[in-house]
Amino acid sequence: MITKPELYTFLHARELCVVSTVAESGNPEAAVVNFTVTPALELIFYTLQTNRKCINLRRHPRLAAVIGWQDEQTAQYEGVAEEVFELRLAECRKAYLERFPNSAGRVAWPGVTFFRVRPAWVRYSSYCHPWKVEELTFPI
Repeated sequence: MITKPELYTFLHARELCVVSTVAESGNPEAAVVNFTVTPALELIFYTLQTNRKCINLRRHPRLAAVIGWQDEQTAQYEGVAEEVFELRLAECRKAYLERFPNSAGRVAWPGVTFFRVRPAWVRYSSYCHPWKVEELTFPI
């Protein structure tokens, strides 16, 4: 069984994920984002407040993400996103900039909005030898 620390190591080694949100029409919408992850397996990313994912998450905070695909290992991730403000914003910005120090100029743009996503369900799949698929659930 994959442990939280092992899953953290897997997620932390990746920089990109595809996040899917739900539009007001009910249609799915997906986007690629840079992200970082906390030891609690929370995803942290930013977007502009005018982007579809921000608008969608403000209305309906659940999202799905796919992380990793280059090396025959993936994590399917479902969770609840929270727009962060004040103290949590400083924490999330710091964690993000530790991972992506060259993004300091971009995170200062007007309208930048950070989200922290708490995991609800994660499926880790490895199609390497030995093959394995494992699921973890988390209380919301």
